[in-house]
Amino acid sequence: MTSPLAVGGNRARWEDLPESVRAVIERAVDAPVTGAASQPGGFSPALASVLTLADGRRVFAKAVTEERSEYAAGAIRREADILAGLPAQVPAPALIWAGDHIDEAGDWAIMVTEAIDGRMPAQPWRPDELRRFLHAASVLADSLTPAPFAAPALAEDAALTGNWAALDHPRSAELIELEFGWAAATEGDALLHGDLRADNFLLTETGFVVVDWPAACTGARWLDLMISLPSVAMHGGGDPEALWSAHPFSREADPDAVDSVLAGLAGYFLANAALPPVPLLPTLRDFQRAQGDVALRWLGFRRGWS
Repeated sequence: MTSPLAVGGNRARWEDLPESVRAVIERAVDAPVTGAASQPGGFSPALASVLTLADGRRVFAKAVTEERSEYAAGAIRREADILAGLPAQVPAPALIWAGDHIDEAGDWAIMVTEAIDGRMPAQPWRPDELRRFLHAASVLADSLTPAPFAAPALAEDAALTGNWAALDHPRSAELIELEFGWAAATEGDALLHGDLRADNFLLTETGFVVVDWPAACTGARWLDLMISLPSVAMHGGGDPEALWSAHPFSREADPDAVDSVLAGLAGYFLANAALPPVPLLPTLRDFQRAQGDVALRWLGFRRGWS
């Protein structure tokens, strides 16, 4: 069975935007837009397009109304704040402009960044591109430890605990106990991307750039890599335990902490996968379920479950 890709569908397109919103973006970049290429990856119904300008420049724009998706609008505003605070050495897009706009369609959140000349890794993973991704997790952690500014702690995210009490599993008692250790397991002073996956990672001629930062938070510096491995594994990257054990981060992390994180991660994905579909994002629940299944199998291997 083919694993679902991180493509939510239903992106808004440049031509769908009201004239007033297009005018706001054109004023922000000081040039008319002559072309737009929608970017398919990720789970958001917002505009996410590379815009070609009349003077030859290219920029990347996101825009959505709260009426279309309150979550996506909040994510654009959070991401703009994060990008504005990231140190220059962090491989992330430079923020050009961000702001709100109100018209008859609703309350718009808008953000414009530099356009990155890069591409997402192939799926299934190619070995050389996977090596670059695994190395990038170390580069990010080195650049963002300690965190350059205050951000919510991953340990405080209530959505990532308490899920196994409502899920049916033969080892529920063990999973509940492991999940209880989530907060202590994730504590740390690194700024995390919070959603490191292939669709948020662009390979460039000289290295890489990580995009889509609204989930940034603080925690242990090894978490971005570890949390990414279920999606890596389900898209042909290999056994997650083998990938984890071969990486230097595995020697930094306490094994019990890793098990607690996996229990919390699997519970979060599987609990969310059981919820009703999200309007405009019909593939999200399948993507969550697939990651949850991989995380749970990985945890079972580590715990010696039959």
